[in-house]
Amino acid sequence: MAQNTQGKQTQRTTFSSAMATPRSRKRKLLMWRDALILVAPFTLLYLIFFIFPTFRVVQLSFTDAPLVGSGPFVGLENYKRLLGDFLFWKSLKNTGYFVLLTVIPNTLVGLMFALMVVRLKRLKSWVMAAFFLPNMLTVSVVTLIWQWVLDSQFGVVNLMLGTNFAPFRDPNWAMPFIAFITIWWTVGFNMLLFIAGLQGIPKEYYEAASIDGANGLQSFFGITWPLLWPITALVLTLQLIAQLKIFDQVWLLTRGGPFNSTIVMLQFVYREAFQNFRGGYASAISIILFIVILIASVVQYRLLRVGGGR
Repeated sequence: MAQNTQGKQTQRTTFSSAMATPRSRKRKLLMWRDALILVAPFTLLYLIFFIFPTFRVVQLSFTDAPLVGSGPFVGLENYKRLLGDFLFWKSLKNTGYFVLLTVIPNTLVGLMFALMVVRLKRLKSWVMAAFFLPNMLTVSVVTLIWQWVLDSQFGVVNLMLGTNFAPFRDPNWAMPFIAFITIWWTVGFNMLLFIAGLQGIPKEYYEAASIDGANGLQSFFGITWPLLWPITALVLTLQLIAQLKIFDQVWLLTRGGPFNSTIVMLQFVYREAFQNFRGGYASAISIILFIVILIASVVQYRLLRVGGGR
């Protein structure tokens, strides 16, 4: 009797497992179907508006195509031509110069403002809003404001100092002033990121450090800086990518002048594509810019990992 009962239980278990297998498979298929339906619109848009244009730019870089339409295949001629193009090297140099003037200074200024704001006990929200307000302005408004402020005849700065200094007409000062305007415009966003990181550090760490006799500088380098390093790495990476793609401020303030002292790589792409109608050559410049951004981002990421002790 016991053997018969065990046999019946075994048969029921086997039958239940056999029935459960098709159900679980059907459930998994339905889950996959629902997932594909949800992902399909984004995937389709991504393929149409990102992958296909990227593939098309790579393809055009090996042709002598105009701005619209196709052209004859020329192989690596566009890339060989870049090596001897003075304006290409000038734009690459100016882009690197702009990155040096903005990435690290913008990060440090944002950190400094964040450290000051978090110490405030009153009007903190108003001060944060005042620092972040320029970031809400469009680039056209920002450039108009500073063109008026720095105008050589009617500008506020020159009227106050009694001079007629025109920085955007001076090859030595044009790029530093564009970098200054960029920092003034974007530093508020960096400040907010640092404030979020500072507010995430437990106050108990500082209380323990003060009990041990640590001063403010020791607490900063022993507690704040190490714990804030991930935010710092994020800000530096975002700044590097954004500043390597500089175009708007330069175009609106100087058009790349004076004497090509502020021409940058994206402006060089614009010049060749929309002014000289050399679509293939402009595509080759775009590919080089993409490679530069990729290499710079990877190198910075490696350096930041080493600096973070990871």
